[in-house]
Amino acid sequence: MPLHSPTPEATQELGAALARAIGSEGAVVLLTGPLGAGKTCFVKGIAAGLGLPPDRVQSPTFVIAQELPLPAGGTLVHVDCYRVSSEAELESAGLLDWLAPGALVVAEWAERVPDAWPTDHLAIAIARDGGARTISARAHGPASEALLARWQASHPAGSLDPRESSNASQDRGS
Repeated sequence: MPLHSPTPEATQELGAALARAIGSEGAVVLLTGPLGAGKTCFVKGIAAGLGLPPDRVQSPTFVIAQELPLPAGGTLVHVDCYRVSSEAELESAGLLDWLAPGALVVAEWAERVPDAWPTDHLAIAIARDGGARTISARAHGPASEALLARWQASHPAGSLDPRESSNASQDRGS
């Protein structure tokens, strides 16, 4: 059962909880969902969980990516692929630098360039359900599986369906 988020504040809190689960190894988080689903709201929560004011996060649609230095070191790279037409366009914008070890990259509209991302990533789908949101997560790879487990542990009893995580092993053919 996917997670039900009744308000934008709850969506931001879920993002903050994910941020608190991310270790120094960084992560690649790919967000999908229609316009207005709450992807940027979720990223604002990630920023808050990392010690940044949420209002520092803006939809970077016209600049492809926004690099936000974190108070504890490192950088949150918020990527918006809505207007990106190819992996080459992302690479010319700095993709390979963003994906350095320890990086934290959160990409909206990631499905528009599916081959651009590392195989180990956390995929989060956000859908609107009236004024609420439905959020589901799927880990692809061992680092993202560990991240998903830590995130799930921060939310009691079924906040995120463990079956979503176990499907990731099947997706990788293991």
